[in-house]
Amino acid sequence: MQILTTREAASFLRLGKPTLERFRLTGAGPVYVKLGGAVRYRSTDLDAWLESRLTRSTSDA
Repeated sequence: MQILTTREAASFLRLGKPTLERFRLTGAGPVYVKLGGAVRYRSTDLDAWLESRLTRSTSDA
């Protein structure tokens, strides 16, 4: 398991850093860890979040 910064996590997910920050504000993104004032993401949580987003059709919710 790796511990990633927001920038590293965004790169891992192929998202922009602002998108990941917005997801954090809205609760739409992967879970994260607060270490003091620093936000970190576990690679296993990013993988789990990606798995939870799998769909088969554009009509899936």
